[in-house]
Amino acid sequence: MREQRHGRRVMMDRQQRDAFLREQRTCRVATVSADGRPHVTPLWFAWDDSALWLYSITRSRRWAELLADPRVAVVVDDGEEYGELRGVELTGSVVPVAEAPRTGLPYQGPEGLDAAEKLFAEKYGFGAAMFHDGRHAWLRLLPDTLTSWDFARLGGDFTR
Repeated sequence: MREQRHGRRVMMDRQQRDAFLREQRTCRVATVSADGRPHVTPLWFAWDDSALWLYSITRSRRWAELLADPRVAVVVDDGEEYGELRGVELTGSVVPVAEAPRTGLPYQGPEGLDAAEKLFAEKYGFGAAMFHDGRHAWLRLLPDTLTSWDFARLGGDFTR
């Protein structure tokens, strides 16, 4: 992954960034259609400290676009006032993991799906076990770039 070069003054450290991504509930996923038009949609996700796991409906425009062109940009952000703004942008290419749609069959792949499903289930109130509805499937993003910001780090000095 390429190291963040700009905005170091407001950049979160790794622990802050990972905690932020684990606690936030909704991301925005940007894809590109075959004719080049951008498409942005909200989605629930899990972060395992190295990969972003997107749980997408397989009959969605987002899923079709990502199968045709796996390049993606994802933003997770929070805050109302300028000094509260914080977030993370991740870019790269997604990879489908396991069967689509996901039925809950045991998965033997090396991608860490079991841990991601446990994180997702606990985060969104499914309990300890993942609920499979036969409509969703997993996409894994190992980010090429990861950019973070937390304007509270400016300490109220928003002039620089």
